[in-house]
Amino acid sequence: MNIDPRPLYTRATEQIAALVATVRPEQLAGPTPCAEFDVRTLLSHISGGTRRIAVVGAGGDGMAVRPFLDGVEDDRWSAAYDEVRTEVQKSWADDARLDALVTVPWGEAPGRIALSGYVMEAVTHMWDLSESLGRPLALDPELAEFALGIARRVLPDERRDDEELPFDSAVPAPEGADAYGRLAAYLGRRPLS
Repeated sequence: MNIDPRPLYTRATEQIAALVATVRPEQLAGPTPCAEFDVRTLLSHISGGTRRIAVVGAGGDGMAVRPFLDGVEDDRWSAAYDEVRTEVQKSWADDARLDALVTVPWGEAPGRIALSGYVMEAVTHMWDLSESLGRPLALDPELAEFALGIARRVLPDERRDDEELPFDSAVPAPEGADAYGRLAAYLGRRPLS
């Protein structure tokens, strides 16, 4: 795989930022397709994961970064997310980072592979957030197609029993599902409604 995932990651973060901007205070305690997260915790994880990949891009130890962003006031999620996504753009600006070996939760990989994995994670959580908020915005289907391609490459189809793996076993996609629906189903997620 010899692509530059930075433009896709940037597009994903732009969509996430647009979704985060729509979150109303009364939605923060609401459910998400990630059973263990409410919307507030999902925002914390999206932001923390984004900070982690920024640290990786800067050559730091991403594994030392907690994948949650703590201490964010309820009315500051949009600003907090914008701050960490700007860090990612800066830390991955040098083309050499794409071929540098980096360490991410699933092992050591060239930067372009690691960042592609984070595109998959970002797009998946974008769908989670969109579902949680009642699908307030149209999402970019190309991002879901890319993320689904990555998921199929790195996650086996069979049962995913590993407790360390943040994705459940695949479930059938709903009839006529779009790319996001197929991605969510492949990663074991089901729509809230």
